[in-house]
Amino acid sequence: MRHNVAHRKLGRVTEHRVALLRNQAIALLRHERIETTVPKAKELRPFVERLITIAKRGVASGGADGNALHARRLVLAELPDTSVVGKLFDIIAPRFAERPGGYTRILRVGFRRGDSAEVAQVELVGSEYNPRAAADKTEKEAAKPKSKGVGERIKAAAQRMRGGKKDEAASKAQAGGQTRGAARKPTTPRKAGGS
Repeated sequence: MRHNVAHRKLGRVTEHRVALLRNQAIALLRHERIETTVPKAKELRPFVERLITIAKRGVASGGADGNALHARRLVLAELPDTSVVGKLFDIIAPRFAERPGGYTRILRVGFRRGDSAEVAQVELVGSEYNPRAAADKTEKEAAKPKSKGVGERIKAAAQRMRGGKKDEAASKAQAGGQTRGAARKPTTPRKAGGS
């Protein structure tokens, strides 16, 4: 029986298990959402939530008595990626300032095809995944009229004053069936030997 046995071993030795948790924590904090197996997700949750709590304490102290620096060093001892630790202290910890815990969410998404392992998504609460976010962003950019530079406006005004000769030349070329490539001279093939 496994009475009072705290954590899952995940089929790894201690060093490998700790490295796995650190790597997954870095990925989760960087992307705010990862996909992994359910047992790994359940082990990752308390690991990440403890780091977020330490970061919250550091942000709340606001640098008083060196608590912010101490908190940052505690987190850096677990996560060696300084950019992720910076994001944790600057963006993620202030987001959860009023939340008393439960910073992550585990969503079961099905079974992996190769070995039928149950797969789950781990995400930070408040960063819900929107599959249309990228498409919406591109649509907004496409709908926005592009402003022309000074040079483009001057060229357009000059064409209007000339009476649109550029458009007439383009229509003549299309009517005649000639394109830029067809108007070129045919080249003579090179000889295979010497000069």
